[in-house]
Amino acid sequence: MKLKTIITTLLLTFAAGLGTTAQEPIKGDVFVPIAKYIRQGDVPSLSAWFADNLEISIISSTNDSSRKQARQILKSFFDEHTPRAFEITHQASSGNMKYALGSLTAGGEIYQVTLFLSLKGDTYQIQQFKIERITY
Repeated sequence: MKLKTIITTLLLTFAAGLGTTAQEPIKGDVFVPIAKYIRQGDVPSLSAWFADNLEISIISSTNDSSRKQARQILKSFFDEHTPRAFEITHQASSGNMKYALGSLTAGGEIYQVTLFLSLKGDTYQIQQFKIERITY
């Protein structure tokens, strides 16, 4: 059992370190590199995962955007709210769709991030990216 855990950990670490882009076929957990890019605020790498057109919702503003527009919207958010931590808290999948919820700490606040991805060819692409402020 320990060997299986070690191998799994090494594979996930290796996959996260490759800098995988959406143009490469994904083997393993598609959310590992995406979470890494959100945590780093790395919009250029993250936007490689965007579909050509996607829905992006930041706090209370929702837009159907091109990949380029969504990149600018997300960059503006990260410029004002520097990411400090991001963790996937829930994942699910159904057919060719994947879904994840995550907790983002940025700019001294906590946000819930919702991601919907769909399979296009042999890669997953982000169809919806949503950031909501969590209020207690």
